[in-house]
Amino acid sequence: MSDDRFLRIHSPEFQAMADRVLRVTALTSRLNVLPFDDEAGKAELFEQILGRPLPARTTIYPPFYTDHGLHLDLAERVFINQNCTFLDYAGIRLGERVMVGPKVTFITSGHPVDPEERRVWLTGAPIDVAENVWIGAGATILPGVTIGHDAVIAAGAVVAEDVPPASLVTGTKAAVRRQW
Repeated sequence: MSDDRFLRIHSPEFQAMADRVLRVTALTSRLNVLPFDDEAGKAELFEQILGRPLPARTTIYPPFYTDHGLHLDLAERVFINQNCTFLDYAGIRLGERVMVGPKVTFITSGHPVDPEERRVWLTGAPIDVAENVWIGAGATILPGVTIGHDAVIAAGAVVAEDVPPASLVTGTKAAVRRQW
């Protein structure tokens, strides 16, 4: 995806984003200490975090972490296992029937490599995950990545480039190993 975003760190827009991060961090802290069977309490907090109710048959097992929440677009029948992190400021979309293993991290923001610009700008690009994708435990999905339908991301993979549909990617820098 080429929807790169730049946000000046010392700006009103950055301050608004930082305020949202503090609010959502407080909400996720409350969510993550609820009894597991408190479905009503979890539903209420997810609605505040996401700005809307969870879609039908979507399941998220806490602990759950996000920095913004409002830019996390979940389709129906998504499953997110425990201890996942969604840094969604630039936007994350998970299509129908996506399965996310424990400790998966989605990161949509970062900083320029240039040291002079690093403390001035926040950069980012959205992540788009098509339907019926399985993301294995401990995988990391980096800014701007699109993952095609039916793909499988192996446990521990670091995905820095787009993944074609119906592919298995593995490794600390994910590489296509086979397609079907």
